[in-house]
Formats: sequence, structure tokens, C-alpha cells
Amino acid sequence: MLNISKNPIKTNVDLAGSTSGKLVFHKKYYKYFNRFLIGFSITGFIILFLPWTQNITGRGNVTTLTPDQRPQTIQSQIPGRIEKWYVREGDYVSKGDTILRISEVKSEYFDPNLVERTAQQRDAKSFAVKAYEQKVGAQDLRIKALVEERKLKLEKARNKLIQARLKVEADSIDLEAAKTNLIIAQTKYNRADTLYQDGFVALKNVEDARVKLQETEAKRISQQAKLLASKNEVINAQIEISRINAEYADKISKAESDKFTAQSSQFDTEAQVSKLENEFSNYQIRNSLLYITAPFDGWINKALRGGVGVTFKEGEALVGLMPASVDLAVETFVEPIDLPLMHLGEEVRIQFDGWPAIIFSGWPNVSYGTYGGKVVAVENFISDNGKFRVLLAPDENDHPWPKDIRAGSGAFTMALLEDVPIWFELWRQLNGFPPNYYQPQDNAGKSSKK
Repeated sequence: MLNISKNPIKTNVDLAGSTSGKLVFHKKYYKYFNRFLIGFSITGFIILFLPWTQNITGRGNVTTLTPDQRPQTIQSQIPGRIEKWYVREGDYVSKGDTILRISEVKSEYFDPNLVERTAQQRDAKSFAVKAYEQKVGAQDLRIKALVEERKLKLEKARNKLIQARLKVEADSIDLEAAKTNLIIAQTKYNRADTLYQDGFVALKNVEDARVKLQETEAKRISQQAKLLASKNEVINAQIEISRINAEYADKISKAESDKFTAQSSQFDTEAQVSKLENEFSNYQIRNSLLYITAPFDGWINKALRGGVGVTFKEGEALVGLMPASVDLAVETFVEPIDLPLMHLGEEVRIQFDGWPAIIFSGWPNVSYGTYGGKVVAVENFISDNGKFRVLLAPDENDHPWPKDIRAGSGAFTMALLEDVPIWFELWRQLNGFPPNYYQPQDNAGKSSKK
């Protein structure tokens, strides 16, 4: 049977006529298996030419399109002590609903009437400002009256100076007349004395002439004294003008000094009023901060600072809040080598954790349980995990995403690229090449137009 011997049995014995010989020597072995191999080879060869959609896979999480719709915590702007809770975890709150009430922990804010007392101080300072304004107005009137009074007194002093100068002129004329009379009286005396020496007139005429001469001399001296007195009056009038100017300059300067002092006090008081108004507004706002309210409609996730009587600092998170109305999105991460293939508007298939799916990565049309998405943002800087972040929004042309998914749940994404034959994809995978680089038609059209 094994053809070991050099004397085979079939040369001596006819085995083909026996039943066993017919079964062994006349049956075609592996007939169906060969047919199966041939059919499988043909089918596999045909499959190699079927279209295959290249894709980029990634893991991500469910998030929201806008930052204000993401889960966030509520902080207190001031330090305080928790006094009362108005909600429980899982409660729905509307915008403006009170979540908890706190109390002050700083001694300078313990006074329950702090706002009213600050308002009283502000009003008192406001009255002081008005008083200083009136004082400034009074000083303005005083300065105006002093200026008018100085003007009138200077006019009076100038008139007196003019009168004194006219009197000096008149006295000068009188002095010249007195000098002329003295010359005439001296001439008459000399004539009378000469005639008396010649014997033509009596001694009485000479004596009368001498008396007249002396009277005329006395009048000249008196008139000269009057002239000097008139000149002194002119000097006194000039001095009076200077005195009036100096006196009223001092009075006006003092009034202006009082005015500026009042203005300085007014400005200082106005600054105090502004400071008190600022404190009043701050105290009012601070009182409103004693009630922590919901900034938007949402659900209470978790009380981060539980209990009553617990103190906290400003900026510490007190409670977590999830917005009620959100526009869901998926953030996924791709390798840096695949980043050039991600474009705005790129179609992506998404599988959410908790939703069963049957996925054929190369044939998205026959996949089951996946949902459509589109790329709306591509991060320009690499993330901490060494990949680039891509934000996906729901595809309005596909069936809507499940209503029960929540922000933070996981997701598996497949970005759909070009269609290539299966043999090409196998060749690419075996060689470790990246997917085909390409530009979407819209972007290519725009670039060609430019």
C-alpha cells in the first residue's frame, strides 16, 4: 500500500475487481473541498475589488457645543457660612431660584443695619457738600463786593488827587502873585525911602511902605506854605490810592483764600461722598450675594459643600449645576498624522457607550447603531494626551441622536474618508501608510477660485 516493497501486490493480484478496491482506487478524493477552495478564491478575488471607505477612528466624550451649556459649579464671590439649603441633589431649578443662604464671617459686615448707616453717612456728607457750595458762593459775592468797593474808593481817591493837584496849581499861581506883590511893595518902599532921603515925602509914607512890604512878605511866605501843604495833599492822595489798593488786595486775597479753602473742603467732602456711595453700592450688592441663586435653568448635580454651619472662602465651589437645555456634541481625539485629513463639515459616524451597535468600519452603510455627526471645530494645538481635539455636532441629515445620552459619556468615532478598493486598503495597512491625503471638493473649489 505504501509502495515500500519492490514487489507490489497490484502486479500479482487484481485489486480493482474487489469491493474495497473499487472504493479506494476509483474515488476522486477532495472533490468538494477543491470546489470550495476554487469558489472561495474567486470570491476573495472579487472582494478585493469591492469599495472600502477609509476612516479615522478615535475615542471621545459627549460634551456641548457652547461653553455656557456645559456642567459647571456655582461659587460664592464672598467668604461666608452656610445657613440654609433650599434644594436637594437632583432637583430642577429655574433661573433666579434660591439654592442656599449664607451669612457673613467677617466682623466688619456683622452689623445688620450696615447699609442704612452707610446711607445716613452719605446723606450727611452730601449736606456738607451743599454747605460748602453755599460758602463758596458767599465768598464769590464777597469778592465781587470788595472789587466794587475798591473801584469806588479808588475813584474817590483819584478825584481827591486831581483836586490836590489843582490846588497845588492854584497855590502856585497865588505864590507867583504874592512874589509879584512883594516886588511891587519892595519897589514902592525903595521909592518912598529915596523920596524921603531927598525930602520930598514925609517919614510916615516911608513907614507905611515898610509896613506894606512886610505884609506882602508875610503873604508870600504864607502862600508858599500853602503850596507846600497842597503838594503834601497830592502825596497823601497818591499814598491813599496805594493804601486802598493794598488794603483791598489783602481783603480780596483773604476772601479768595477762604473761597479756595471752602472749595478744597467741598472737593474732599465730594470724594468722601463718592467713597460712601461706592461702599453703599458694595454693601447692597454684598447683601444680595448672601443668597446663592441659579444662573440658568438646570439640574442640581451635587452639593460640593454639604451641611449647615460650614464656612468657605470666596471662589470655592458650592454646588454643581447641569443646564437643562443643551446642544450636545462629541469631542474626539485624532493622531497628529491624521490631522490633515480632518476638515470642517467632514462626516463622522459615532457609537455611544451604552447603545449597542454592529460596526463595519469600511462599509458605514451596513453598520447598525451608529449616528451621524459633522466636524465643526478642529483644535490648533495638541492636547495633553498627545492628540488633537476635534468637536463634532449632530448631522441634521441623519437620524437624531438618542435623547438619553448625557454629557460626559464615552463615544467611539469614525471619520469617513475616500472610497478605495479593499486590496489597496490591505496594501496600505500592511505597509503602515496613512490614509490618502485629499481636500474636500468645496475647499478645492474655493481655493481654485482664489
